[in-house]
Amino acid sequence: MSKALEEIERDIKKLSPKQLKEFRTWYAAFDSDVWDKQIEADANGGKLQALAASALRDHKAGRSKEL
Repeated sequence: MSKALEEIERDIKKLSPKQLKEFRTWYAAFDSDVWDKQIEADANGGKLQALAASALRDHKAGRSKEL
């Protein structure tokens, strides 16, 4: 683990329960935004084309079900 991560881990351990709750809320939103941007970049870069094509083939072959 890098020194920066060790420092972050140490600082997180020092948070009060209220601060930890606030941090969790912030981090969940932050992580979600990062994930969304990565998915968007992958989609725009064509990285999901094979997955989409496979899903469509499975659906047309009757290997899917309504949710």
